[in-house]
Amino acid sequence: MIKPYGAGQLMPLYVADEKERGTLLNEAENLPALEVSSAVAANAVMLGGGYFTPLAGFMDRQDALHVAREMHTANDLFWPVPVLNLTDSFAVKPGGRISLRDPGTPGTPVLAIQDVERVEALSDEDIEIITRNVYGTTDQTHPGISAFMSLGRTLVSGPVRVLNHSYFELDFPETFRTAEQIRREIAGRGWKKVIAFQTRNPMHRAHEELCKIARDAVSADGVLIHMLLGKLKPGDIPASVRDAAIRKMVELYFPPNSVMVTGYGFDMLYAGPREAVLHAIFRQNAGCTHLIVGRDHAGVGDFYGAFDAQAIFEEQVPEGVLEIEIFKADHTAYSKKLDQVVMMRDVSDHQEDDFVLLSGTRVREMLLAGEPLPPEFARPEVGKILMDHYQAG
Repeated sequence: MIKPYGAGQLMPLYVADEKERGTLLNEAENLPALEVSSAVAANAVMLGGGYFTPLAGFMDRQDALHVAREMHTANDLFWPVPVLNLTDSFAVKPGGRISLRDPGTPGTPVLAIQDVERVEALSDEDIEIITRNVYGTTDQTHPGISAFMSLGRTLVSGPVRVLNHSYFELDFPETFRTAEQIRREIAGRGWKKVIAFQTRNPMHRAHEELCKIARDAVSADGVLIHMLLGKLKPGDIPASVRDAAIRKMVELYFPPNSVMVTGYGFDMLYAGPREAVLHAIFRQNAGCTHLIVGRDHAGVGDFYGAFDAQAIFEEQVPEGVLEIEIFKADHTAYSKKLDQVVMMRDVSDHQEDDFVLLSGTRVREMLLAGEPLPPEFARPEVGKILMDHYQAG
């Protein structure tokens, strides 16, 4: 199987030994407590699940700025996005330990224990450097920047021991999987070549067919449909609805044992190209050999060019650093001329009217009005799940 990123073996920071975990939970009751944000809790969950291999915890200011400017940590590990524990002012001194409390679970239970190596304040200049380089803009209407700016300016860095997977394991028991669990299932299925599809949305016909086109193009044994289960921007479809819609599509329209439907506990950054590289690291750590990177991957609004998330792999990712390979996809849509879903780059003789194209706004309008989506755009069973959600809303 493909090696984890930057390490000989996966490095999940979740404490799997029940006795050791119990001891740490008891210790945590007497430690200074920090109730973290949703974004920081999601970082802890990803550290626990091995997705952030080979990181040992939260980055300090030096690493955060190195990663933002150069896509490398201070010790020269290639990494695209700072992984931070940012909070408001917090009265704790370096050298101690703290418990991180989970904001997403009733009672704010202990999520992790962190050894505090440094407590540093980020300046306005630091924030500008991070936002401009990671997100490509400082525009605070960008939802990723808006979320980042709300986290605070105090940076608490150091290694962590993760003690649970927040609400993800409880709310999505059939879907949430750590990188370690996905690797085990891939091995159990006997798959050697696996192509991953990242999604934060329900999957329409175009997404379904893209997975099939990419699977055939790289001769993959199977497809990992890997959905983000964490926090999105307002107006996006909830994870539970996306999960149900994707599972129905796979059940009815993919061959048996050809797809794994899984999810991971992370909040969307909407960081476009930088986040696409992070997605590749996630999937390499999960055991995938290929990742589909499509048009405006991980983008939002008009902040990124249509294929910036593909170009970054050629222009800024050093050769040989990643073992996972990128399948570059174009926008995919149903061709009225050919009576099938195609990638637009493959049909140069087509005009816009030759495709079945619906904007997100138009899709929402149709579903709210109880109007079925065209079968060329969405499978009827998927459309019904989405319509039930909007009608109930």
